[in-house]
Order: sequence, then C-alpha cells, then structure tokens
Amino acid sequence: MITAVRPRTSRVRHLGPNWYASVMGTAIVGSAGAALPAPANGPREVFTAVWALSLLLLVILLAARAAHWVRHRDQARAHLLDPAMAPFHACLAMALLSVGGGALTTGRDLIGIRAAVALDTVLYTAGTAAGLAAAVAVPYLMAVRHRVEPGQASPVWLLPLVAPMVSASAGPLLVPHLPPGQPRETLLLACLALFGLSLLAVLLMLPLVFARLITSGPLPLALTPTLFLVLGPLGQSATATGMIADAAPGVVPAPYDRGLAVFAVLYGVPVMGFALLWLALATAHVVRARRHGMGFTLTWWAFTFPVGTCVTGAAAQARHTGLAAYEALALGLYAVLVAAWLAAARGTVRGLLSGELLAGPRPAPVVLASATGRTTSGAVR
Repeated sequence: MITAVRPRTSRVRHLGPNWYASVMGTAIVGSAGAALPAPANGPREVFTAVWALSLLLLVILLAARAAHWVRHRDQARAHLLDPAMAPFHACLAMALLSVGGGALTTGRDLIGIRAAVALDTVLYTAGTAAGLAAAVAVPYLMAVRHRVEPGQASPVWLLPLVAPMVSASAGPLLVPHLPPGQPRETLLLACLALFGLSLLAVLLMLPLVFARLITSGPLPLALTPTLFLVLGPLGQSATATGMIADAAPGVVPAPYDRGLAVFAVLYGVPVMGFALLWLALATAHVVRARRHGMGFTLTWWAFTFPVGTCVTGAAAQARHTGLAAYEALALGLYAVLVAAWLAAARGTVRGLLSGELLAGPRPAPVVLASATGRTTSGAVR
C-alpha cells in the first residue's frame, strides 16, 4: 500500500458554485439595512459600500467560475453530477438577483439611478433565467442521474427552488421604471407567478428535509449551518408579498391592489411566525454542533442570506401593519445578520490566505491492485 501524492492543481479547480453564497450574503447586508424602518436604517453610505463590495465579489467570481469551466470541464461536470454540490448552482442566480436588486436600493447613491436601473435590468433578467433553469435542471438531475436516499435529504435541496422567489421579491423594484400599463402589470403578475412557483415547490421539498432531521438524527457537523437555509424561502416569500403589494397601487386594477396588501399581511404574519420557530430550532442544532467541534466551512454563509431575508420580511410586515414589534424584530435580526456576516467573512479570508478553502479533498490511501470505484456523483476514483 502506498500513499498517493497530491498533485499541483489550478487555484480554481475546486472553486464550486457554492462560493456565490458569499456574494448573496454580502449583498443582503446592504439591502436589508436599507429596508430597516427609519431611523433604524442608519447611514446609507455604509450600505452602499457593502453593495459595492458585493458587486466586486460578483465580478471576481464570475471570472473565476468562467475560468473553472474553461480549464476544468471535468470537475465542472462532476459538480453537476454530485447531488451534494448540484443544488448550489442556483446560487449564481441568487447572487445576480441580490446584487441587481441592491443596485436600486443602495447602489443608486453611488452609480446614479439610470445606471442602477440598467444594471438591475441586466442582472434581473439573467438571474431570473438562471434561477428558472436551476429550478428545473437540478430536480431533473436528482431524479434521473443522481442516486439519493431519503436519509440524504438536506436543506441544500431547497436552493434551486428558492431562486424564483428571489426574483419574485426583486422584480417589483423594476416595475416603476417600466412604461405604464401592461408592461408594469405583466412584470408584477409575473412576480406573483414566480412566488407561487417557488412556494409550492418548497412545500413539496420541505417535508423531506424535516422528516430526515427527525428520523435520521442531526446533520453532520459541517452541514449543520445549512439548516438556516430553510429560513430563505420563509423570509423571502414574506418579503415578496410585501414588495408586490407595495408596487400594486396604480399597476393592477382595484380591488386587486388592495387585495394584494391584505394578502401580504395574512400570509406574512404566520410565515414569519414559523420562521422564528425554525430559527430557534436551527440555532439549537448549531450550538450543539459547536460543542461537538464544528469548525468553519463555507456552509457558514448559510447564516447570512437566509437571516437577511427574514430581516426584509419583518420590515415588510412593519410597513403593512405599522406594528413596532415588527420594527424591533427587523432590527434584532439585522444585528444577527451583521454578526453572522463578520464570522463568515473572517473565516473565508483566513481560509483563502491559508489556501485551505481552495484546496481539493485529500485523497485516501489507495492500493495499486484495487478495482476502480465510482463516487456517488458518477466520477471515477
């Protein structure tokens, strides 16, 4: 028996689509901060700077991932065929949508309203198309190419199904910039359709995740932070209904505009209640995992974007109900979001400087005479 020598590889060979979560988690810090009820939303210059950082990260990652596909097509294909990695391809769509939406909420102070509208139009179109493609392609691959068991159910499976919900909440920002009449109404109702598409798909998948958690025990330590991903469709859907209701007056005829405002409250209040329940449950699992030695991995970015959607969801309820309780909730969750971002960013920078995060998995000792095996992703080892 000999130990395989670890070959030198390109810095981007193991750069997976999960890296886009850092863009999402950074962009939501600025967008959620701008959504806080005044005067709690603080200095806009800070939120604009955070948005600029997310735009820079997006550009860098788009270039790096393009290099990954050009130079390491075999690894890119392995990522698609790996049931643990394939759902993360939806993060590209959500990164595009998050940065695009942030251009209109905070970035316009830096680049101007015309450039912000143009940038958001491009990123929203590309992000929505990519999100819809992921929502179809990833479940298809799971059905026909991946080999998954019920005990492998993971909150990561929700990612492709949440991407259209991000489009549903980001689209209303563009509605006022379209010509009056059918263009505005079409986009707004398309956002409502995307809301329904995502919501019903999540309702199909979420029971599998919860059943796996109850019947098979806690997730592996490194995957425990992904429990926070369940907050994504909850907070994002509450945000979407609020944003659609905000844009409805003068766009859809009465009484539908008022009906959408009523729906935003009747839907958002109970969903935010369940989000708080899940937040408590997920936090308890994370505390347990930390006590058992959970260290930093890129899954820590799951603490950021999903919590940020709950901030914007609570802020939407504050606008539509006028309750100070929702204002306080949004502010408290935003404090959690900032702390989570600082922890994830610190761990990522340290991992990049050490080279650990871009290193490939360490091969196990092999026997020369052994037969060739195949991984669960279909890649030969």
